[in-house]
Amino acid sequence: MNAFSIRAFIPPIARRALPLRATRRYAVQSPGAPTIEIFSQQHKWMQKERAARDVEASRSVDYLRDEVASRLCERLLDINRQFPHVLDLGANACNIAHQLTLPSEDSPENGPRGKRIGQLTAADSSETLLYRDAHLPFNNEINIKREVLPTSEILPYEANTFDAVLSSLSMHWINDLPSVLAQANNILKPDAPFIGVMMGGDSLYELRTSLQLAELDRRGGVATHTSPLADVRDVGGLLQKAGFNLLTVDVDDIVVDFPDTFALMKDLQAMGESNAVVSREKGAIQRDVLLAAEGIYRELHGNEDGSLPATFRLIYMIGWKHSPTQAKPLERGTGMFSIKDYLEKDGKKGDGEGESK
Repeated sequence: MNAFSIRAFIPPIARRALPLRATRRYAVQSPGAPTIEIFSQQHKWMQKERAARDVEASRSVDYLRDEVASRLCERLLDINRQFPHVLDLGANACNIAHQLTLPSEDSPENGPRGKRIGQLTAADSSETLLYRDAHLPFNNEINIKREVLPTSEILPYEANTFDAVLSSLSMHWINDLPSVLAQANNILKPDAPFIGVMMGGDSLYELRTSLQLAELDRRGGVATHTSPLADVRDVGGLLQKAGFNLLTVDVDDIVVDFPDTFALMKDLQAMGESNAVVSREKGAIQRDVLLAAEGIYRELHGNEDGSLPATFRLIYMIGWKHSPTQAKPLERGTGMFSIKDYLEKDGKKGDGEGESK
């Protein structure tokens, strides 16, 4: 696991009331069983829209999405092939597109990362966030097409459309993750990769434990203030169930230092990453609970310099759509030599140590 430390602070965010968005619902065939709605897609859309309207504050907290998008792009470019048409699913502010216009950190002399990509379709349900940076220069350096999705859980694309599907820091808000992964598999061309990254596991465990202990002390119980996240042990099974082959799942930590819990929560709000659980407690967290959480946070997790660390645990996943010509792992027992014989042979070289009996 890698650690990446940043200090961040932004001014308070101006709050703007947003109208409710009318959503037309369609009857669709889901590849899995019906799911319970854990996250409110309407509330999440409102959070992202409200955050993106304060452009300056929204850009100031892109440090996390930019860093994660950069690491995802490096994984994409490890694949030595051309990608004529790529989908960026849940594109947020087109952070992947921006990172693709930058040179690789390992080989800056090779030019921009996106030179092997023909067209990038950036899709997101939040129009304001998606078009926030549409006027910036990087848009002229990559063939990008923006598409506003009616919902983040239905992919309105034909089968076998894309040469790669990417997703960076959006899938942790999906209710029916098995269905979305199956749809991503369907719209990929044969032997094309899905590369995604989502928050999971123990992300923000410092904030979670501090709020829970503070609320238990001040209120005698615990309310829902943070969102549930997928565990890394489940991701491989979800990819396999969706029909992907040659799976790779790994975990990476990014640790960001904040001056206090209030700065952390302001950053999460400016990112549009506040709690969107349907059963969340309405209204703001009470001041006495916040003050108690601040003290608990410092006592349990504080750094020596007085700052507070916040851990973002990232689950990276890579899966390939099935193809008849795809390389397959050898069956058990078909290896060219025995590991057991090799280890025993190596043991005999050490004066008999490790020799089997």
